[in-house]
Amino acid sequence: MGRRRVFAVAMVLALAAGGATASGSWASPAAPSRVATAAHPTRIVSLSPTATEMLYAIGAGPQVVAVDSFSDYPSRAPRTGLSGDSPNAEAIAGYRPDLVLLPDNTVADQLHELGITSLVLPPANTLADMYHQITQLGVATGHVAGARALNASMQSQLAAIAAQVPARRVRPKVYWELDDTFYSADSSSFIGQLLNKAGLRNIADQAAGASSGYPQLSAEYVVQANPAVIFLADTLCCGQSPATLAARPGFSRVAAVLHHHVIGLNDDVASRWGPRVIQLFHEIVNATKQL
Repeated sequence: MGRRRVFAVAMVLALAAGGATASGSWASPAAPSRVATAAHPTRIVSLSPTATEMLYAIGAGPQVVAVDSFSDYPSRAPRTGLSGDSPNAEAIAGYRPDLVLLPDNTVADQLHELGITSLVLPPANTLADMYHQITQLGVATGHVAGARALNASMQSQLAAIAAQVPARRVRPKVYWELDDTFYSADSSSFIGQLLNKAGLRNIADQAAGASSGYPQLSAEYVVQANPAVIFLADTLCCGQSPATLAARPGFSRVAAVLHHHVIGLNDDVASRWGPRVIQLFHEIVNATKQL
């Protein structure tokens, strides 16, 4: 349960912090790039599962010497016991990296003092931020062409999938569950943007805290909103399923439950703003075509 809650809280904190980086680190997605291109890294350590996926997708995989314990995709990535949630500068330095990818700036200053360059890639607010991070990694690793090709391919695939969305007079209401404490994703987030592209109406957009990216709803709010479809992005972390959702007080009368439109997702695919966004969007559209 803690893993998904850590993700949700990290999202909120990253948005509140505005993507700021520590002194001595390379720029975050929200800031102008300051990546040096004279010499490209040959020993990269990634403490971000999303960054790991991006590295391999742009062709930088051979330069990766270590990734954090949650970087489980692709399977050939060299997983270690390194933590992205509570990174240890000395443990990271043991891999002799010339570039470290971080989800936040917790140890950026410490790495700088050790003479190690870091690039902070916080959770992407939007799909545009995702493309920008891919571009940054291309510049940082010497794979500009690979990054450009990946971005073009992803944009093309997203457009092709969006073209399959049926025309509707009324957009079906959707609830996206990040964890079983009712954190959701509104339309200012990259997840919310995918839901909009799928022709869905996000109930989180009318909730308190909307436009923060990831507002926390309540059981009562979701039941009253009566969504036609529910996506569970907490099947692994929190053991949620259509059956556990239906057993919650009041949920048996929600339209999505009554008509069997509660869809369980792979937590990792549903929470990473990298290349597998295509897979996620395909699942969203396929699951809602008949609504």
